[in-house]
Amino acid sequence: MRSRIPYSCQTIDEDDIAAVSECLRSDFLTQGPQTRAFEDAASAYVGAGHAVAVSNGTAALHLVCIALGLGAGDLLWTSPNSFVASANAGRYLGADVGFVDIDPQTGAIDPDALAAKLIEASAAGRKPDILIAVHFAGHTHGFDRIAALCEEYGVALVEDAAHAFGAAYEDQPDRMVGSHPQSAAATFSFHPLKSITTGEGGMITTGSEELARKLGMLRSHGVTKDPAYISDARPDDGGWYYEQHELGFNYRISDIQAALGLSQMRKIDTLMAARRDRARRYGELLSDLPLHLPLETDKSSWHLYVVRLDRRYTNVSRKALFDALRERGIEAHVHYIPIHTQPYYRALGFSSGDFPQAEAYYDTCLSLPVYPLLTDADQDFVAAAITDGLTLA
Repeated sequence: MRSRIPYSCQTIDEDDIAAVSECLRSDFLTQGPQTRAFEDAASAYVGAGHAVAVSNGTAALHLVCIALGLGAGDLLWTSPNSFVASANAGRYLGADVGFVDIDPQTGAIDPDALAAKLIEASAAGRKPDILIAVHFAGHTHGFDRIAALCEEYGVALVEDAAHAFGAAYEDQPDRMVGSHPQSAAATFSFHPLKSITTGEGGMITTGSEELARKLGMLRSHGVTKDPAYISDARPDDGGWYYEQHELGFNYRISDIQAALGLSQMRKIDTLMAARRDRARRYGELLSDLPLHLPLETDKSSWHLYVVRLDRRYTNVSRKALFDALRERGIEAHVHYIPIHTQPYYRALGFSSGDFPQAEAYYDTCLSLPVYPLLTDADQDFVAAAITDGLTLA
């Protein structure tokens, strides 16, 4: 019987295992030289001035919101088509959260919807303090216009690039995601299913030295030993002395994780090429089926390959197709249940119908397996199963 085909999985080789083993034999297991090297490698690859490694992608979003001054009574907007962490980052700080509906072609914030909502918010006298723009599935279509709108209206722009490490901007193909000049910061996730993995882990990139310094302090309890920022040391205080300047957190990444991340970074181009090839091949295999396929692009990191049922040509339900694939060991998935429909956000006043494009997207979307280790035979099997599944009606 054929083994299962997960919707995604990590790519770990002997070099990765050796890198972690070497770290385990070193003097540092928690944050140390491997972490600094990982940050340097990430900032150089992305093309950002600074990178701050943290414990996970959610911690990255939380810290950026803190560092940008978001608090109770402030307003954060994001996409309803994302994991709940994108909105929760604002709620952690007592801020109000709003959403901007999506473009069904991209699954990301619709720039037209953002423009209209900013006009309305400006007239009402309450613009968002922060927009978290989600690079859904690793795509960046329309982001330049989103950035321009944020600059025009004075909104701090944060990129939730959890899906997009290794991607380039569609409108600026020579610039890697995480280095956009109009973004305050970009946040990444290194969960096992992402472009590269550290087991769990995240990264923040920014062009601001001051923001990077504050983020570095916030990830470690708000404490510093940097003489440039020590204010109350006595003459007889020595190298042990530290001060807490912020109410920070223990959001550090370990050197063990960073060693794995460094090793993964050495093959990022190969991993990206494999994902892009898998996406290209899906486009060929599925082009004649009653499906809306993702927009073709060579710049995406292809964290997800999401198809949508074309209701003009099929009455097969998404659940029926999902179940048919699962019965064959194909672990298709769904991304995402719109955040505003979750019970927690319903209790804040949101309801079904608020963001119809995100809801319509959810009703028909299905994430297919896509990862570097996926073989041609695996893809052929998936395509055949989808073809069979679409004849269920």
